[in-house]
Amino acid sequence: MTTGIDAVAFDIAKLHLPIRTLAQARNIDPDKLEKGLGLLKMTLPDVHQDAVVFAANALTKLIRENNIDPEDIARIYVGTESGIDSSKPIGSFLNTLMEQQFGNGTFSNCDTVDFTFACIGGVDALHNCLDYIRLNPTKKAIVVTTDIAKYDLESTGEYTQGAGALAMLVTADPRIIAIGSEWAVSTKGVFDFFKPYRTLEKSVITENGDNSEWFGNLEAEIEIHKDQPVFDGQYSNQCYTDRTREAYYRFKDATNTTGSLYNTWESIIMHLPYAYQGRRMFAEIFALDADTPLLTGNEELADYQNRLKEISKSDDYKAFVNQKLQPAEPASSLIGNLYTGSVFMGLLSALSHFAKADKDLTGKKFGFLAYGSGSKSKVFEGTLQDGWKTAAKNAQLFESLAESNEIDFDTYLKLHKKEQKESLLAPSGEWALDRIEKEIPNLMGARYYKWVE
Repeated sequence: MTTGIDAVAFDIAKLHLPIRTLAQARNIDPDKLEKGLGLLKMTLPDVHQDAVVFAANALTKLIRENNIDPEDIARIYVGTESGIDSSKPIGSFLNTLMEQQFGNGTFSNCDTVDFTFACIGGVDALHNCLDYIRLNPTKKAIVVTTDIAKYDLESTGEYTQGAGALAMLVTADPRIIAIGSEWAVSTKGVFDFFKPYRTLEKSVITENGDNSEWFGNLEAEIEIHKDQPVFDGQYSNQCYTDRTREAYYRFKDATNTTGSLYNTWESIIMHLPYAYQGRRMFAEIFALDADTPLLTGNEELADYQNRLKEISKSDDYKAFVNQKLQPAEPASSLIGNLYTGSVFMGLLSALSHFAKADKDLTGKKFGFLAYGSGSKSKVFEGTLQDGWKTAAKNAQLFESLAESNEIDFDTYLKLHKKEQKESLLAPSGEWALDRIEKEIPNLMGARYYKWVE
């Protein structure tokens, strides 16, 4: 018996700002972002959209398009770092919204929980659900990844923003890809990227400059949460490289692989905060784990770094990138960062690429190198099944992305600053945020959603 991903659906924000538009507004050479990082568009949520909306849309599509009986769904596990509540998980919203679609009580037997570990939370949810299905092969599980990657204006992460969700059906004997039972992990607690609670002295904002009550807050400090992270780009890249390398070699040891591990994989799927991140990070592994290693790891640091730069620019590495890494990149170029969904969108991008080329990959292995800041990497592999090509063609990924609506820079600023109060695109055939309670004391802040025909 095999276990893995049987079906997939997605919902990507339908608004985008061309990267060239952003570059010109920020006085950045557009080629630096387009050719250097592989960025073309960044998708942005509309006023009526949040992480719950994207997740609910993707999940509804998955259930409807695959005629899934809600009674067969044992769990819906969500990977996200865009939670809208510090207690109530996105998964609990999803159960309620699905009952609005499929009948009262139809999801009351369905377990749900959110997984949060930066961008690897969705992979953690998948790992857990795979183990569950191996023990309960007649059951079905669903993994949902949903995020809004938002960065401060004029920050070095601004051009990597994106928004959307994927929903994946996990079953025994899957139609798309069977995931192996061997996983390797590398974890270390660091501050390369995080979203802390920040504080503001209440005396700065109260009328009397003291600790008098302010909108129900009695504490002297006001806690402030921002969707935008605190991060160090260069340090985060180093953590990404270190964790991924460690997990890669642990996987190689665990699978008793002799020779180059990456040469056993037809394609390599990595977390892509921007489209070309994977090719930039993988060069070191390419050099160290070649059949004839190009680096030993014993060189002096300066020599090691100089040699690594040479290798990353070599014709051999460029050919390797085009063969094994590039197929996963195009969707990222058109969407931006999906955080927890990035690695799975990379998989769908690669499948769509190979399906269009009409390649026969059934039985071929894909390698997955997932990463989440904070920091953790997981490495695993999957084998493509008979239904992969049909699923890729039915997904209509790039056809869907081509229907995205371009906005101008001023509109982008209004959306980012939450000055835009009305939706730019009226919701149709999808979920929408209806209202947030602001008056009833014991429901203050509760979020309510509706299906719009």
